[in-house]
Amino acid sequence: LYILNPRLKLNYNSNVPYSRNDGSMIPNVGFQQLLSFGFYFEYGPLSVQINPEYLYAENKDYHGFWDGHYEIILERRYDFWNKIDQPERFGQTSYSKLLPGQSSIRFNFNNMSIGFSTENLWWGPAIRNGIMLSNNARGFPHITFNSVEPLQTKIGNFEWQLITGRLEKSGFMPSYTNFYNYNDYFYLPKKNDWRYFQGLIVSYSPSFIEGLTVGFSRWVQAYSTFIKDTNDYFPVFDGLFRKNDKYGADVPGGDQSLEQQRDQAAGLFFRWVWKEAKAEIYGEFAYNDSKFNARDLLLDFNHSLATTMGFKKILSNKYDFSVELTKIEQNSSSILRDSGSWYQHGVVRHGFTNYGEVLGASIGPGSKSFFTSISKFSNISDMTLG
Repeated sequence: LYILNPRLKLNYNSNVPYSRNDGSMIPNVGFQQLLSFGFYFEYGPLSVQINPEYLYAENKDYHGFWDGHYEIILERRYDFWNKIDQPERFGQTSYSKLLPGQSSIRFNFNNMSIGFSTENLWWGPAIRNGIMLSNNARGFPHITFNSVEPLQTKIGNFEWQLITGRLEKSGFMPSYTNFYNYNDYFYLPKKNDWRYFQGLIVSYSPSFIEGLTVGFSRWVQAYSTFIKDTNDYFPVFDGLFRKNDKYGADVPGGDQSLEQQRDQAAGLFFRWVWKEAKAEIYGEFAYNDSKFNARDLLLDFNHSLATTMGFKKILSNKYDFSVELTKIEQNSSSILRDSGSWYQHGVVRHGFTNYGEVLGASIGPGSKSFFTSISKFSNISDMTLG
């Protein structure tokens, strides 16, 4: 049993609600603080971490989306808001919450762990923009079954995590909801329901290629009412291709309207570390729209594809140089076949969010990012590339 060190994170934005990879913090103009505290307890196979967080944000008003745009601009803007729960401002007053934070209760056995957690999760090798899961939004309650240490075999090491969780809406609407054209309102109210989420990630480090790790990740989300009606509590294990989807229109007894009730993404990633050179290269490639079959994958490879490529190098044992390029925006194939933006969905209209923030790459739907940095350390070791 020991006390966790209290942590206080402070943030101030003067004009724009900038917010990326800051966990429970919200996009906020003004002052914001996040205080965490708690304790950790371990006895035999049982481990308990109670680490709540207290969040306070001034949440000041600012110049957001202008209400004087032409109707075509309004229509396009609300087409975005109607497919994702991403409010401009989290209410009209200051924002204060006591959250469970990075808390968990687990049973650990034979290098494996099963338990319940509200901790943030980061999947994949990316440093700035994790496409599949990141700490950009508040952690969500989930059941987890995962490896604690690599499973060692003759051909290499394996690690995994399977989670099932609950995603919530923000409860805040766009800035303006009364715009209409020919008696049709631009804003369409969303379903009042929480979302059932399930994700799986598996990684493999071959014994015959030092420093290399490759992996696969997938997540599926749907409204809880759909999951209850279909009893489909393990959607992450359904077929990857639509021709194998149990709800697909081309499956005997299938129904395309049921297939569209689920929002899903899947992808591959790699990370290759060269310890002697003190360098690494990594990448992630993921799809937010299922392919019909292998032919569809080969002929329209770029459809709904998001990518991250990165490089990291230690220079003179003092400097850490890194580059990362992430591309979430649609590709040129969208001219003939629109894939929609990542993290948005036409049926699961809260998108891939939790309490109003994207759970994946912090740059959000339709974006691209190029990030480079160089940092100087007073003491550096091989653990930097661990």
